[in-house]
Amino acid sequence: MTDIPRSLKRRVSPPPTRKSSKADKAAGIKHEPTPADVEAGQADVVDHVQYWHDELSSRKRKFPGGTPCLPLQTYRELYVRNQTDRGCHFVIHQHDHPVSGVHYDLRLQFSKTSSLSFSIPYGVPGHANSIRPNRMAIETRVHNVWNNLIESASHATGSLLIWDTGEYEIRPRPSKTRKNKDTDDELSATSDHETRSISTPNLTEPQKLRLAFQDRHIHLRLHSTRLPKNYTLALRLPRQNFRLHQPRAPKRRRRHNPFPKPKPSSPETTASDTDTSLTSTSTAPSSISDEKADLKAAAAASDDEDSTRDEREQARIRETNAYPGATNDIGSVHQRQWFMSLDREGSGFVKGKGRWERREGKDGELGGFEKFVVGGREVERSIITGRLAGEVMEDAGVKGFRGRKMWRAITE
Repeated sequence: MTDIPRSLKRRVSPPPTRKSSKADKAAGIKHEPTPADVEAGQADVVDHVQYWHDELSSRKRKFPGGTPCLPLQTYRELYVRNQTDRGCHFVIHQHDHPVSGVHYDLRLQFSKTSSLSFSIPYGVPGHANSIRPNRMAIETRVHNVWNNLIESASHATGSLLIWDTGEYEIRPRPSKTRKNKDTDDELSATSDHETRSISTPNLTEPQKLRLAFQDRHIHLRLHSTRLPKNYTLALRLPRQNFRLHQPRAPKRRRRHNPFPKPKPSSPETTASDTDTSLTSTSTAPSSISDEKADLKAAAAASDDEDSTRDEREQARIRETNAYPGATNDIGSVHQRQWFMSLDREGSGFVKGKGRWERREGKDGELGGFEKFVVGGREVERSIITGRLAGEVMEDAGVKGFRGRKMWRAITE
């Protein structure tokens, strides 16, 4: 009779403990936690800024010419000086999530420990005269401020790289002079307006953010490395999207099959087909359906990330809309959809004949900025390490990752 292999005799639940780990414990050897473990909150780190400074310094690539770069020492100093309740640190992460695909996470510090978080499926707008000027910004979980430092990858959460980081400033909300234009469905970033007088000389930027968030209108100027000077966004929560209660837990879904059956191959796409798809307008049916699918996936991303936690912890996170260690005392509600647009006047543009223009100011400096496009995972590099998303995956030892396809940059 043939002997049964030892591998079939041993128990598989719980998984066997590695001999090396027992030996290491006996010898008092401690292993450095992986970036993925730190990101998931599964490792205790005393000094997050030191940990990520050391981790990212060992992962730096050579920056191609013209690529924005933030020195590691500046990255460190930026975080350290904002470690107070007056801190106004922000980060924009490029996140290639296994379910929601490529999107951009904007995180805004509002206390010493916590950051407000928005998921932006197509990234921030960069064209003052775009025919698609609006974006959706979806509230996600309140994060720990130290999450602003992260650049990592795993099979569970995909790749995360720092697209931009810096400090924010809350600008006064413009008030309309014409009532017929002051509708709930219109973004407050037009030219015919007066600055509403707000007496806030002693308020900190986080305090201003809290007030603007409760007012459901945020005018946000971002001072950073990649974005142009005086770059300003307008965010507005429309009345129909306003709610105070957290959404219910999502229905249980079937376990994802890591080895799906291959789909029939589609005809090859020609160069002309690709060019047409990139320049198609937002009224095209395929573009609209793709955008709705992207919004739905982006809204569900943080629920999928919670699947790595036990049920009680998931319930607490859903109830508070905050990850462990963070405090949601700003009143963020999961998956509320805000409108986002470029505040063109706040960014220095001047209304011309049917267009927004760059004009020279009294100081002789040209206002506004040259148009830019957020290009996605194959194009965008970390401003800290110079890595592409695929290189972040490679450094983390993630192989065989298959992300969501069909993401397209907004170029028009």
